[in-house]
Amino acid sequence: MAIVRLTQIDGALPNLAIMRLADWHISRGDQVHVTRSILPTLFEPQYDKVYASCIFDFSRDRLEMFRDEWPTAIIGGTGAGNFTSNVEDVIGEHSGVDYSGYPDFDASIGFTQRGCRLSCKFCVVPKKEGKNRSVRTIAEIWRGDGHPKKLHLLDNDFFGNPDWRERAREIRDGKFKVCLSQGINTRLIDQESAEALASIEYRDTKFSKRTLYTAWDNIGDERRFFDGVAVLERAGIQPKNLMTFMLIGYDLAETWERIWYRFKRMVDMGIEPYPMVFNRTRKDLLCFQRWVITGLYRIVTWPDYDRETKTDQSVEAWKKVYGT
Repeated sequence: MAIVRLTQIDGALPNLAIMRLADWHISRGDQVHVTRSILPTLFEPQYDKVYASCIFDFSRDRLEMFRDEWPTAIIGGTGAGNFTSNVEDVIGEHSGVDYSGYPDFDASIGFTQRGCRLSCKFCVVPKKEGKNRSVRTIAEIWRGDGHPKKLHLLDNDFFGNPDWRERAREIRDGKFKVCLSQGINTRLIDQESAEALASIEYRDTKFSKRTLYTAWDNIGDERRFFDGVAVLERAGIQPKNLMTFMLIGYDLAETWERIWYRFKRMVDMGIEPYPMVFNRTRKDLLCFQRWVITGLYRIVTWPDYDRETKTDQSVEAWKKVYGT
């Protein structure tokens, strides 16, 4: 029996690669410890094998601290610059998933497809995953009887799945609530796919409200994006149900004028923007991101927003100030 450490360097969601490694090692009779701690805690044992998964480039400092502590660890993920190797290199065709390392997570998580139809320069998915292909049915992702009918799908391009109609039918007929947190490609939406979305219980990451995640990453896609929004609206999905990722800090020609244009265009339609900062050395962009995603943009203007101090920046605190 081996003693194994599985370390999640970053990411708010349970890490599917970690969960698959855990199930594989447990099936072999190994003892598995899943943790988000990059440094050893006081009573940790000596491990026979150590793994880590790192998703984001901005976790580089945490990753280097981990490497210093565990120099022989097996490290995967795009944040580690690892685009070619994957968990299958270790576990082969083993398909099990172990949730015991994430006891507070009650949904079922996975992919129905991998790959993407597009080749956006800032995105690693085409390089890492290639062309679209179907990988799992809903029945294969759901944990089964005794577990909530909540699905957190990680698909980068749900409608790029050759079998998307069957997956949508499985979600609808099975009465599942589904979170598509990686986003729907609004630029490629058509009436059929919009009506399929409208027919299912799409939800936010907490499964508490109706939310579809989309993206508007550059100003040149304005017409295509809003054409897609209009298609969704005709199917019964209102702009207020859209949370839209807006990439900022990537285009060298980008100006604040362009950022404000995209932001205000969405807000005026009732769409909820979610800035995604590519260049994380830009403190002004990080500050803008915080102002938007906390919802403070609804009650305090950008000039009035306290960008320097570490005072309470919550919506509740600002409501007390403004009496709203």
